[in-house]
Amino acid sequence: MPELNLLAILLVVALTVLWKLDFLATLLTLKNLKPELPEEFRGVWDDEKYLKSQSYEKAQAQFGVVSSISSLTILLAFWFFGGFGWVDGLVGELGYGKIGTGLSFISLVYLGFWLSSLPFDLYHTFVLEERFGFNKTTAKTYIIDQIKSHFLTAILGGGIVALILWIFDSVPNAWVWAWLSFTAISLALTYLAPSFLLPLFNKFTPLEDQELNEAIQSMAVKCEFPLTEISVMDGSRRSSKSNAFFTGFGKRKKIALFDTLIESQTTDELVGVLAHEIGHFKRKHIVQRLVISIIQTALIFFLLGMATNPESSLGSQLYAAFGISAESNGSIAAGLVLFMIVFKPVSRALSVVMNMLSRKHEFEADEYAASNQGTPNHLISALKKLSANNLSNLTPHPLEVFLDHSHPPVLVRIQALKKLG
Repeated sequence: MPELNLLAILLVVALTVLWKLDFLATLLTLKNLKPELPEEFRGVWDDEKYLKSQSYEKAQAQFGVVSSISSLTILLAFWFFGGFGWVDGLVGELGYGKIGTGLSFISLVYLGFWLSSLPFDLYHTFVLEERFGFNKTTAKTYIIDQIKSHFLTAILGGGIVALILWIFDSVPNAWVWAWLSFTAISLALTYLAPSFLLPLFNKFTPLEDQELNEAIQSMAVKCEFPLTEISVMDGSRRSSKSNAFFTGFGKRKKIALFDTLIESQTTDELVGVLAHEIGHFKRKHIVQRLVISIIQTALIFFLLGMATNPESSLGSQLYAAFGISAESNGSIAAGLVLFMIVFKPVSRALSVVMNMLSRKHEFEADEYAASNQGTPNHLISALKKLSANNLSNLTPHPLEVFLDHSHPPVLVRIQALKKLG
């Protein structure tokens, strides 16, 4: 059974504090909802859509509170009633060896927590998003998506985990080699995903709008951006929300536009959105985030090396806290899973710092777009339409922005853009 040692106590306290902090931020954001539409958005929003956005925010908040209570309760109950130790004993009887036993342990834990979250995912997709007119996902599409996702998780994720388990069991200075291997695989997948993984879920077709195509190409040339492909993604298969993104490394950059985005924006507005994305590339934001991510991964694997060593203070307390035998065949895999749970509060703190950097980058990319278009007005108009189409909360509380938002509130971005004009 689990041991209530210092690590266990600290983790319970940290998880509880994080939940209460999120709950406080949610309450403050709901209290911060304004009954009147901000004057800045009149002409794009109307009063009916604004009231609908507030209803959407309240529904999302209620859903978030219930789902977070559920996930935390399930985790603590599974932990305190010896669930991790039970799974470890169960897979230990299979006689698969260290890697096979480890993969079995991770698979069972993954399956259990996926099943516990499935009702919430179904409700969010087919009830909440449906109620506000966003959901376009059919039951057939949802099931196929799940099958494809789990297949890729089993093949790619299983292969990566098997490699990491082998490294930690067989190689000196394992954390270094595991980190280097993981980083190399992650970079390779990032490069291959646009061509091989994303098309498994969405259809990409060449952009047929000649005027828009020429306008985007012209902006790319002006910004010296190595654009090689412009495509349209059938985002409307799953949602009416809009987006756009870049993919590719080096001198082979691709742009993917959601079909819903093209339907709702003018050519100048779309070029403004894409100029913003080009701004991230030209300001080296992508490289900065990649370097930080690699450094964070090094920290994770260094600590993971300590956590999976039963002779270290961290490792001995970790295994004891979750009721796992450090001598079992699945101990390394168990240590990996348990470490990610223990690391969650640290990961959350790091995400707050990364969100601060991301918000700074968004302002810089906005400035770049306004400068290269010669006016901030097109991007301002695009942001207003995006916020209306996605029923964005126009007045989030600063605490919620600080904790969770990778982008500044749209009103703050618009105000900053107007100063550039």
